[in-house]
Amino acid sequence: MTPVVAPVAGTPDAPLVLESRTRDRVLQAISERGPITAATLADDLGLTAPAVRRHLDHLEEAGLITEREPAPGVRGRGRPARSFVLSDAGHHALESDYDHLASEALRFLAQEAGETAVRRFAESRVAELETRYAAQLAAAGSDRAARVDALVAALTRDGFAASARPVGEPGSASPFAGIQLCQGHCPVQDVAREFPAFCDAETDAFSRLLGVHVQRLATLAHGDHVCTTFIPTGAVTAPATSSTTTTTTATTPTERATR
Repeated sequence: MTPVVAPVAGTPDAPLVLESRTRDRVLQAISERGPITAATLADDLGLTAPAVRRHLDHLEEAGLITEREPAPGVRGRGRPARSFVLSDAGHHALESDYDHLASEALRFLAQEAGETAVRRFAESRVAELETRYAAQLAAAGSDRAARVDALVAALTRDGFAASARPVGEPGSASPFAGIQLCQGHCPVQDVAREFPAFCDAETDAFSRLLGVHVQRLATLAHGDHVCTTFIPTGAVTAPATSSTTTTTTATTPTERATR
């Protein structure tokens, strides 16, 4: 997002800048934790409920956020609280101005050298992140949950607005028990929409970093409100060892359907 230069304190424009910065915080929080309600936003950001509603109204009118319907079967009594996620325009507002240029460069690369060259570039780019993340995950030890936490921290520092939560029965040997890794923002979302090799390379890197075959369930590039990766903690098969730049793991039917 374009930074705002703050005026000198005490000038008439100062309250407007503070209002804009708070609104940016609300937008970033929705990116990281959406779908999220106004009440949760108020608690997380230390704002009053009326202030949050004012910012939400503004962001909704600007087309930067959209309401998300509650999942079937989770409605309680009465009218459910409104939850919000970023719209496509909201994601674009958080993206770099260089995204369009990157897409053009990759199209040129595909035309001149073929799709294989694009895939190799995607793997090379992710390999650099993987090398950097591997050192941070090594410090977390061998516990998978701790390694996921380290990965979440690394991804968030790189602008992916990551979070994680357990799913299934904790401590269960069931293959459905695990951790759900979410990425509320993707700096290369538009590029990945056109060139899914970037999503594939990232998923494979997660498998190698965590020592288990992970499954990508949803992606921002595919139109979902968040990238979701399932990391099993129950009875699983370890991923095959592979080069970080030349080999990709096989995709499951679910992965192929969501890309």
